[in-house]
Amino acid sequence: MSEVVESFAQLGLSENLLRGLADVGYETPSPIQAECIPVLLEGKDLLGMAQTGTGKTAAFAIPILNQLDLACATPQALVLTPTRELAIQVAEAFVKYARHMPGFHVLPIYGGQSYGIQLKQLSRGAHVIVGTPGRIMDHLERSSLSLTGLKTLVLDEADEMLRMGFIDDVEWILKHTPAERQTALFSATMPEAIRRVAQNYLLDPQEVKIKSATQTVAAIRQCYWQVSGVHKLDALTRILEVEDDLDAAIIFVRTKIATEELAQKLEARGYSAAALNGDMNQQARERAIEQLKSGSLDIIIATDVAARGIDVPRISHVINYDIPYDAEAYVHRIGRTGRAGRTGTAILFVAPREMRMLRTIERVTRQPIEHLNLPTQQAVTDKRVANFKERVAKVLSSEDLDFFENLVADLASEQEASPERVAAALAFMAQKDRPLQLDEKAQPQARDSGDRPARGNRSERPRRERDAGSEERPPRRERPAFAREVSEDDRGNAVVMVPYRIEVGRSQGATPKDIVGAIANEADLPSRLIGRIDLFDDYSIVDLPDDLDRETLNILRSAWVRRRQLNISRADGSVLAADSRMPRKGSGKAHPGKPHGGERFSERPYGNKPGWKGDRPAGGGGKPFKKREHRGE
Repeated sequence: MSEVVESFAQLGLSENLLRGLADVGYETPSPIQAECIPVLLEGKDLLGMAQTGTGKTAAFAIPILNQLDLACATPQALVLTPTRELAIQVAEAFVKYARHMPGFHVLPIYGGQSYGIQLKQLSRGAHVIVGTPGRIMDHLERSSLSLTGLKTLVLDEADEMLRMGFIDDVEWILKHTPAERQTALFSATMPEAIRRVAQNYLLDPQEVKIKSATQTVAAIRQCYWQVSGVHKLDALTRILEVEDDLDAAIIFVRTKIATEELAQKLEARGYSAAALNGDMNQQARERAIEQLKSGSLDIIIATDVAARGIDVPRISHVINYDIPYDAEAYVHRIGRTGRAGRTGTAILFVAPREMRMLRTIERVTRQPIEHLNLPTQQAVTDKRVANFKERVAKVLSSEDLDFFENLVADLASEQEASPERVAAALAFMAQKDRPLQLDEKAQPQARDSGDRPARGNRSERPRRERDAGSEERPPRRERPAFAREVSEDDRGNAVVMVPYRIEVGRSQGATPKDIVGAIANEADLPSRLIGRIDLFDDYSIVDLPDDLDRETLNILRSAWVRRRQLNISRADGSVLAADSRMPRKGSGKAHPGKPHGGERFSERPYGNKPGWKGDRPAGGGGKPFKKREHRGE
């Protein structure tokens, strides 16, 4: 577009829509909005490349709203999103922009919400449907959703839908929409599978590419602390106390159990914290986000999937308590702060063995990540004392203290103590649960930096110390003879993959998609780290990382696929690495090396991560859904 767009009024939008945009503070279109809105208003198909946080929701929502026939309450636009959180966020954006459009109705449809509620709302009619692929498919199959009057279809975050295994569902939906529709596809990256969808289903699309791989993180201060695992919680609480301008924070961990455990530990230390994970029902998840927005909650501990789509202006800090598996996930995580022109801080906890992933992240974001020195004991004490003095000064200037002044004088006289001594006792009582002086015994040992140690006598240093700067690195464990390595071209780390046995197979009707979905969702393990799957009659062999931690293994033992627990064990009969000090659960027969007689499935290039666990809905605990037992959102 050659003309510079300085205001939304230049785009020829309706007066009511312009009023709605003015109400939410939109004055000048962002680059992606200035590029995309004219194309979509002309009725052309669009292929847009843009990261989260660039304003792409308004880029497609505004032209859709401008062209709606409000007198016809049937679906005229469908927006497909990879997660329920993003579906809710997009629907809320439509409502904000359409504030002065009487009669407008948008309906979010996603898994985890009652079918009855959705059926009732569909029967009332809606102009725009925003939903996740699995639930949209279900309604189309039930004939409870009709797309015969559809004019516009939007695929939002198409690469994420591909990564989560929804691309087949997306294509199925595309085939069940009118051929004359307008289609817009937005994706942060353009892998071959997404390019193929664009070629097959978009008609002569106009491409819009917005540079944002580095812009997304340019306004974010990024730093890391090289951590020893046993001290992570102590380090976290120190950082939370000392960080300047900390308003609200999202802390990322890898597993659902870790969200609950860390939230409980932080609450015990006096922080207002809550977990956010896929096991929570939608009402609880929405309540937690609303509390974060309102200020009644300051910290959310979340997994990657649960945090998708969260946009809360208060979030000043993102803390990667567990390092993500890849650089792309890191960019998505820290994108929860520093949005829409705001600044933010991202802190990454890095174990010595994870330094290579840190360097990979720096290459992808094209920004150095500075080393963070752990706040000292004195720094924490100074911060607590400063906060205490501030609270006392506020009370001195705003409250009537005559009664308490006389009380202190009486106490001083009765106890034959100075007023200062009495005040000291009162201060001690007030801070007993949160002492102003940090206990020196609780002080974690900070590592100086992630750089190499100073040169010296090699015999005095561990052999594996050189890259990590670690003094207590565990001895190197021999790689199993049957291990396979994932290439490090897009991960930065070489991940040793070994075969595991799970107690479900063809006889139970299990498919690779069921197994990948259950493992990915239950353990929050990226689908790219789920390798080859060999199906047998009563069991299956699946390649997973060699160094799965005990928590993940316990989760996978109790996970269900097709009404059977996985009861995961090493395929060669050896004791699990993280399980060497625990009694093993039965693993059945040892895997005799190379499978014989089973069906072999190679690892899918982008994985498959449905949101249905085994044959239970993502909400957990309910009856299986008979028609489509293992479908994502």
